[in-house]
Amino acid sequence: MMKFIKGLTLLLLLVCGSQSLQAQTTSTRTGIKVTLSAEEYRLYQLIMEYRKSKNLPEIPLSKSLSYVARIHCRDLYNNKPDLAPGCNMHSWSDKDKWTACCYTPDHKNASCMWNKPSEITNYKGSGYEIACGGDDSLSRTARVGADEALDGWKSSAGHNSVIVNQGKFSDRKWKAIGIGIYKGFAMVWFGEEEDPDGKPDLPK
Repeated sequence: MMKFIKGLTLLLLLVCGSQSLQAQTTSTRTGIKVTLSAEEYRLYQLIMEYRKSKNLPEIPLSKSLSYVARIHCRDLYNNKPDLAPGCNMHSWSDKDKWTACCYTPDHKNASCMWNKPSEITNYKGSGYEIACGGDDSLSRTARVGADEALDGWKSSAGHNSVIVNQGKFSDRKWKAIGIGIYKGFAMVWFGEEEDPDGKPDLPK
């Protein structure tokens, strides 16, 4: 059964390095290269179609936020920080050059997440992450696709409000969005500032 994080938290965005199936990512502090996979691009298109049905504008793809989303997916799959006691899918491991974070449902460790973007990319704005993940087993055998992820988020009031600017997100003007999918995890990041590093490359 797929999991959808119910506690949405403000995050400072930035980063992600990974190599996922057809998707490619490289990074330096001065610039990043991201090519979305076909499934990641499909998720972006599905989200934009959903927003259009609500008379909402399209959100530009962000290279930096896609980088962050994808690295987080790989960290969750490979290092499993969300399986530590009390931690959820907004957690990060201590296995790379970022600050480890056990993100708890009460948001007491939110500052650890707020610092993630500036730790790894040039995107300095704040942002929101919505997460969809697989089973709790160490084997991580579950897989998630674009349709399943969006259907899950649409059925969750908290996640849906981020996507279509409802409730406490009604006054947010999203100017950047990042997409990451890797095996059993899908992450989408939203930001209110334009990405200085521009957009990721699209699948061929």
